[in-house]
Amino acid sequence: MAEAKNLWGGRFSGKADPGFAAFNNSFRFDQRLFEADVVASMAYCRALVGAGVFTEDESKTTVAALEQILAAQRQNADYFKDAAAEDVHSFVESKLVELTGDLGRKLHTGRSRNDQVATDFRLWLRQSIDSLATQLRQTRSALVDFADANLEIVIPGYTHLQRAQPVLLAHWCLAYFEMLARDQARLTDVRRRVNVLPLGSAALAGNSFAIDRETLAADLGFDAISQICKVPLRGLEMKRTNGGVAGHDFLLLRGLCPGQRGNWQH
Repeated sequence: MAEAKNLWGGRFSGKADPGFAAFNNSFRFDQRLFEADVVASMAYCRALVGAGVFTEDESKTTVAALEQILAAQRQNADYFKDAAAEDVHSFVESKLVELTGDLGRKLHTGRSRNDQVATDFRLWLRQSIDSLATQLRQTRSALVDFADANLEIVIPGYTHLQRAQPVLLAHWCLAYFEMLARDQARLTDVRRRVNVLPLGSAALAGNSFAIDRETLAADLGFDAISQICKVPLRGLEMKRTNGGVAGHDFLLLRGLCPGQRGNWQH
């Protein structure tokens, strides 16, 4: 495989220090975004048809190549091994160019790494939230079943590592049932905040191509798009979408879920 081309450093006369390059490359951990990146690229390819950038034939060729890349990864556990890519987005693009030539580069028309990464991350996080929510439902169901099977058992209740009051084992189980219900509610709220499409924001403030972002959002299962704020300035109407690529506050909320780890340990 040819040496990967970095996304930065075009003005440098020499190569980066190997230690810095290894530190800067993110492929070793952002490869988990691989499927999200491919799926988002398929949807963006279809959106470029509506914008008049791709023909129907170009879109079919590109989508077919992306499906081939996705299938290859699913069938090969070592698909990422020894890859020289700087990040997962460069990896997918290089694979696409291998299959389609310059058509693979055309897919990036009107798209920045900024809105691409933000979209991939939201897709990945949404799937992770859904998986965790399923596990929470299963755990809560198991707690109810266990409580129902132990209605008569009494256990000592503890506070500050000392025995306090006798409690029913069933009630102890249902206390955690309620704690996990609150976690479930937090996840539902975080998912709502996550499920907003930034794709189409480009690097910061939108692009000049007629991308139908509403259709793109529906294609990817997003509930809404990041809004373009219209700000009047000296009689002009300026548009900005930097909230779409810079809004990561939902990550702090996700960090609070589940919030009952300390209670389990206690």
